[in-house]
Amino acid sequence: MGGTAIQRIRYGLTGLAFVFLMVLIGTAITSNEEKPEPSNEVTNLAEPPSDPLAELGVAPGSGAENVADPPPKQ
Repeated sequence: MGGTAIQRIRYGLTGLAFVFLMVLIGTAITSNEEKPEPSNEVTNLAEPPSDPLAELGVAPGSGAENVADPPPKQ
């Protein structure tokens, strides 16, 4: 039985190596196809994205802005 366990491990590792190589080759092929060719056109730059937390009113501010009014004295 000892020989069959070693043989199964060897087959499993060989299969994993084969799958890894196939994924590596496939990634190399598809990454080369997706690169766009550089163009000489000037593109319009969009405005930088605004802070979504500030738009919702939950962005942290300075300590003075976040302090609540003191409770009234009785």
